[in-house]
Amino acid sequence: MSEPRIADLAGALTRRENPTVGVWNRLEGRPRTTDFSRALRAEVRDPLWLLARQWQLGEFQGSDAGSPVTATYSVTASAPGRFRSDVTPDGSPGPLPPDRPLETVAERRPLPFAFGAEPISFDLRLALGRRWLRLLARSSSGLRDSAGQFVTLYPIAAPGPDDAALLAHPEVWAATLAVAGRRLDGYLLYQHVKGGGRASDGVRRLSPQERTQLDALGSRLTGWFDDLIDQPGGIKPDRPSGDSAWDPRRLEHRFSIGAGGQVLSAAEYPGGELDWHAFSAAPGSLGSTPAPVTLNRTVFPSPVRYSGMPLPRWWAVEDGKTNFAAVTPDSTDLARLIFLEFALVFSNDWYQLPCDLPAGTLASVQGLCVTDVFGERRWITPAGAAEHWSMYTLGGGPGILLPPGTPKVATGPALEDVALVRDESANLVWGIEQTVRTTTGEGRAGDEMAAESLAFRRRQHQAPATDDARAPIAYEVMSSVPENWIPFIPVHVPGDSRAVQLQRAAMPSEVDASLIRPRTALLREGFDHGDSYFVNEEEVPRTGTRLTVAYNRTRTKTGRVALWLSVRRDVGRGERSSGLSFDLAKGT
Repeated sequence: MSEPRIADLAGALTRRENPTVGVWNRLEGRPRTTDFSRALRAEVRDPLWLLARQWQLGEFQGSDAGSPVTATYSVTASAPGRFRSDVTPDGSPGPLPPDRPLETVAERRPLPFAFGAEPISFDLRLALGRRWLRLLARSSSGLRDSAGQFVTLYPIAAPGPDDAALLAHPEVWAATLAVAGRRLDGYLLYQHVKGGGRASDGVRRLSPQERTQLDALGSRLTGWFDDLIDQPGGIKPDRPSGDSAWDPRRLEHRFSIGAGGQVLSAAEYPGGELDWHAFSAAPGSLGSTPAPVTLNRTVFPSPVRYSGMPLPRWWAVEDGKTNFAAVTPDSTDLARLIFLEFALVFSNDWYQLPCDLPAGTLASVQGLCVTDVFGERRWITPAGAAEHWSMYTLGGGPGILLPPGTPKVATGPALEDVALVRDESANLVWGIEQTVRTTTGEGRAGDEMAAESLAFRRRQHQAPATDDARAPIAYEVMSSVPENWIPFIPVHVPGDSRAVQLQRAAMPSEVDASLIRPRTALLREGFDHGDSYFVNEEEVPRTGTRLTVAYNRTRTKTGRVALWLSVRRDVGRGERSSGLSFDLAKGT
């Protein structure tokens, strides 16, 4: 059946007869010509109006806009030569070792070999003993025969019946029992020699010549261990942390270095990557430093290029990977506003110059002369000289620091992991020992160690059975908290009725009412010497703070291996609740 034809199409549309749906398969423009050359010229239709607008806006007062061709600059480079820990007011500066990365000197902390009277770090003790026995094995027959005497003089003691720190943990107890009386505690010998004693003290049946050789081997042992793991110097009984830059009250490293007659202070270094922005210029002097070296170079400037940069040519397709139009900064976000202005307005006015400097240099540009395409030379002054504002400077000090660090550091597993968190329900700050250092030296989960210690004490202190009648309702004075949660209570700063600081406290054990002691060197700060431990209240925000202790290993530019123990601070994961409550009613 054929479709009916509409004779009067205009009338049918007016009267709305035969309604239907119109479909167009293709809509396209009909070009009047095939030549697009004129459209691509971007012609100016009214040049007089355009010139008038340029005059009105002051565009005719521009410069010659010559592009730079060459640039000659002079840079003075000074190597850092002094180091000082700023933790204690009486910290004295010392020479900065040239064969160590700055991270090693700033982060290194003393190795803990005992928690009070309890010896720990048996892995290092055995390593020292094994090294000593190898030195004896390579010596004369008389010295080799004395190896058994050293095992008797400096033994690894077997765990006693009251040594709960070892007996509560089967793996630690088995490892200690396996070497007790069979291996040498090299740290005891190391302490004896470092304290002024001789390695031959107490050894029988040796000739005077063999005693001299044995004493020389003792010096080799102490030198080998001191060179194996970097530790802070100046460790004394009254200062167990030595000249460490770690500030336990502020939970960060604080130190200063001297370079080029200036003092550069790193007052808030959390650990990890050490770069120029960690330093600020400080007054004073740390002593004489190496003389600066002047470098003069002529280089070719190159324009700055980045992703999403506006292209200088007409009808060029720009890169769409970076969408600057999607950035919506706030009126107070100055850093983002400056970045957008650079990226969209003044991007073609910036050039970069190559300047190669060795690591470990405090560099300061003394002068910069630029020659443009017209052959004119211009002397470029620093931006902060007139505007009193600058970027990439050390807090007002001249120059920029390239720290004598290392590009790659291998970090071992965490030996200690402590999370400082806020508990608003209990109005406390808890130091949660998530990973603790065992007696044998490795790290282990803190909740597992706490559960094993609690189970051991329960077996040792079993409550006697009673047949006394009990009331139908009993009251529990206080709920229990895991033993790896160390409390910090708020106290007033001395002499201030408003400022608050956090003081380390202790929770009673649910078995024998003894006080729970921390099992990490981080939270045992000052404990073994009878000192209180305080932390600034602002160091534990609502997000919390995480501290980890681990070994770090790297190679210097000379190929030497550097190994040190360090602590690193990171952001926590928010508040937590311990569930601590009082006066709980329980049914019998």
